[in-house]
Amino acid sequence: MEAEGRVPGSPPPPPLPPSPGGGGGAGADPPAGAPEAVRGPLLAATEVLALDDEEDDLEVFSKDTSLAEVNSFSPSIPISPSSMINQYKYEDEPELKDLFITVDDPESHITAIETFITYRVVTKTSRGEFDSSEYEVRRRYQDFLWLKSKLEEAHPTLIIPPLPEKFIMKGMVERFSDEFIETRRNALHKFLNRIADHPTLTFNEDFKIFLTAQAWELSSHKKQGPGLLNRMGQTVRAVASSVRGGLKNRPEPFTEMNNYMLTFSQKINVLDKIAHRIYKEEREYFNEMKEYGPIHTLWSASEDDIADSLKGVASCIEKCCKATEKRMAGLTENLLPILHEYVLYSEMLMGVLKRRDQIQGELDSKVDALASKKTEKDLFSEEIGKLEDKVECANNALKADWDRWKQNMQCDMRSAFTNVAENNLRYYKECLAIWESFLASQRVDLHVEEDSEDRP
Repeated sequence: MEAEGRVPGSPPPPPLPPSPGGGGGAGADPPAGAPEAVRGPLLAATEVLALDDEEDDLEVFSKDTSLAEVNSFSPSIPISPSSMINQYKYEDEPELKDLFITVDDPESHITAIETFITYRVVTKTSRGEFDSSEYEVRRRYQDFLWLKSKLEEAHPTLIIPPLPEKFIMKGMVERFSDEFIETRRNALHKFLNRIADHPTLTFNEDFKIFLTAQAWELSSHKKQGPGLLNRMGQTVRAVASSVRGGLKNRPEPFTEMNNYMLTFSQKINVLDKIAHRIYKEEREYFNEMKEYGPIHTLWSASEDDIADSLKGVASCIEKCCKATEKRMAGLTENLLPILHEYVLYSEMLMGVLKRRDQIQGELDSKVDALASKKTEKDLFSEEIGKLEDKVECANNALKADWDRWKQNMQCDMRSAFTNVAENNLRYYKECLAIWESFLASQRVDLHVEEDSEDRP
């Protein structure tokens, strides 16, 4: 289950008529509401993420959407039965989406040089800027990296959704295992849908090319990117900006953002490490329990008097083992990916704040140069005016994205922690019912034996 906060506010796409049929589409459904009994404490926890500082030295074992208002076409315009309008509509959303993306069907490719996985990316849309209503392409991980870099280049002060790392954490899963591939597929699916739900990124031209171009077309488009010297120039400017030191006039809202992210990054990393340690211990417990049950079955073969009781214990352990396996699946599906995604988000946001500071640093340096040089005053004034506009655009973009990100983060954390709490409740109730049923059966057998002994 993936929870994503959604905030309307992007330019509306072409009007769509109501869909006569249901159907979910490829996008992620909105999260279910958390139970009132647990919503308050969880909301407080997710807003602050405040663990004690002493937790930091614990041992480590190891993404709003633009929704168009529902309008009606003229009755004179025919509607195709296979159109997106008839195929996709969220029953629990008052408005329609116009872009649906699915990442599925991983496929292994082995060459003389490398082994890699490609994923099928299916896009269905009713947007007018697309030439067709449906596209199907195959993309490898490097293609997703290219898209992310192009989005960062085009929108340096927007919060780009994170991608899963190229290399996995040692000891968790093996590379190219089914578990690893499925985890990555889910992450790539979420990455594209978060972009599709973003009011600005969703209209990026490189994003459209990624979704629609065939492999050879995408390869050709990649070669048209900025040259090496241009990329080196950007890197030199970034380094020069960092060498100049801290900003003299950073606005207070961005200082608060920076301080918030320092704390958030620290706490979310601790939560991520603890969650992985819990999962590791749970797996060890599960593996031991799988061996524990059969021992009672073997023991029952040599103890006729208590054979039924031993078999009953073995059966209870087996059922609890299956319940434990389901709880572990809940951790890997609902908690671990969300926590780790926001670890990556924290790194991304720190980079966005640095890029905003870099833009303001360029403005500050021009202002200082103007103060020290009376000549070329008009030229400097013109450059300062452009930089002031650039800083203002960067500030406005980051502020808007910051509010969206915080709302999404709180929604995702609330949903993740609620899911964990509900899974734990189900697990313990199920195990308790298993053992209570066994104890009740033993009491019945005991009473039957006592009654038979009392009879003459």
